[in-house]
Amino acid sequence: MLQSLTIENIAVIKSEQLELPAGFVTLTGETGAGKSILIDAINVALGERAGRDLIRTGADTARVAALFSHIGPAARGVLEELDLPLEDDGTLLLSRAITAGGKNNCRVNGEPVTVSVLRRVGASLLNIHGQHDSQALLNPQSHVKYIDAMAGNEALRAQYREAYHHLRALQQEHKALQMDETEKERRLETLRHQIAELEQANIQPGERAALQERREVMMHSEKILAALDLALRGAAGEDDLPGAAALSHSAAAALAGVGDVLPPAEGLSSRMRSAAYELEECAAELRSLLDTVTFDPIEADAVEQRLDLYYRLSRKYGQDEADMLAFLVRAQTEEASVIQSGERILALEEELEAARAETIRLAKLLSKSRREAGERFALRVREELADLDMPQVRLEARAEKIPLTADGGERMEFLISANAGEEPRPLAKIASGGELSRVMLAIKAVLADKDLTDTLIFDEIDAGVSGRAAQKIGRKLRQVSAGRQVICVTHLAQIAALADCHFYISKTTQNNETTTHVEALSHGGRARELARIMGGGEPTAAQLAAAEELLGAAL
Repeated sequence: MLQSLTIENIAVIKSEQLELPAGFVTLTGETGAGKSILIDAINVALGERAGRDLIRTGADTARVAALFSHIGPAARGVLEELDLPLEDDGTLLLSRAITAGGKNNCRVNGEPVTVSVLRRVGASLLNIHGQHDSQALLNPQSHVKYIDAMAGNEALRAQYREAYHHLRALQQEHKALQMDETEKERRLETLRHQIAELEQANIQPGERAALQERREVMMHSEKILAALDLALRGAAGEDDLPGAAALSHSAAAALAGVGDVLPPAEGLSSRMRSAAYELEECAAELRSLLDTVTFDPIEADAVEQRLDLYYRLSRKYGQDEADMLAFLVRAQTEEASVIQSGERILALEEELEAARAETIRLAKLLSKSRREAGERFALRVREELADLDMPQVRLEARAEKIPLTADGGERMEFLISANAGEEPRPLAKIASGGELSRVMLAIKAVLADKDLTDTLIFDEIDAGVSGRAAQKIGRKLRQVSAGRQVICVTHLAQIAALADCHFYISKTTQNNETTTHVEALSHGGRARELARIMGGGEPTAAQLAAAEELLGAAL
């Protein structure tokens, strides 16, 4: 249920916090006091569309936070799917800030989320029903969900959906494999050419980089040979001229000869001899490098041709050797698949026949269950409407057969005949606001234990009704609130008197600034507000007495 609501800078609401109890809660106030703005604020927290015009004049940011407790299984399922945890005490905080620049900052228990995620979570927690907007209830696509809930079809519907999706997957595979022989041969020819080209290339991972390195060496072979020869002559010497290695050995021997009279010379002799050995090793490596650095025109041409092949292949099959080899594997797999597609099609056709039969069987079971539940639903709604002073209204849950979808093989829609002799029409097309309000309330009463949300808000459901009908609406709202939270914006004292908790919405203007306030009323405050509603002005003693009588009768 909605436990508390914090509103900052929404329209004429500067800063308000409401603590809301379970049961039946009413909101009243004079016309224009801001009752609709309160509903707008709740919609902001639920992720519904919110324009910058909702931000209070002079403010840069508006914020709404809604704290929910006693989270039901439907909402818990949505949260689990979205990987959004509850707080340790089982509460859930939805918050949203909107800026004058049009940015949204949405959070669920402090976790940043998108507006669409916030909207999905909010829809599982709270449902707002207005005079001309009962959300999902007026959407024919959702009617089958309510019928399934009444029939207890959850397991059967899940079984059907699994069968339906399996059937669709087989159909898509069958379609993908079905190509005419000409197209099949054309595709096989292309695949075989690609496979042959890649196999003949004998692609080796890392070869392209090695070839490029070898080409660089051959292109600069003259410069490299000159540098290596000079380095070798310097290290090993030439002809009768000693190199650095021989000179280092001579220097080491000379120092060793004076080591007994000059001790530091002994250490230097050892270091010089080590340098001589290192130079000899360098000379040996230089000779080996000289043997490898050659320029062979035939080899150079072969390297260029191989690199050119890699370049051409890369334009068709991938940037590097790994991509080309992966393309080869895919082509070989597809070739085998095309060759074997004839056999697979025959096997698929048998699987399709069995899957289609199972899906149709489950669809028929669903249809039978829905039609029976639809009749019970229509009967119970008619009974509820008769209790709401609408005995002539006739409701049907009409099933229209359609091709199989993920929801089954029929389209369910609630149709209403508001007057005797009239043909039933779609629920959304009923003209009278009062009729629509009572029809909606009757349906909610029938589905009270099936509704997936724990909090219902009725925005001016009493529009167009008065007297005995208003009192019956109030009793019905109180009935629906058993085991859940029902919040109702009303203009009628008969309804407000039946509430468990009553909030009064008022508007004040000071220093050229208008502000809306929300106040929880005591018993005395409730009596004065009921008297004001009945009288339309400053309440009289008689009106106060009548209000006390209403409150007393509601106990």
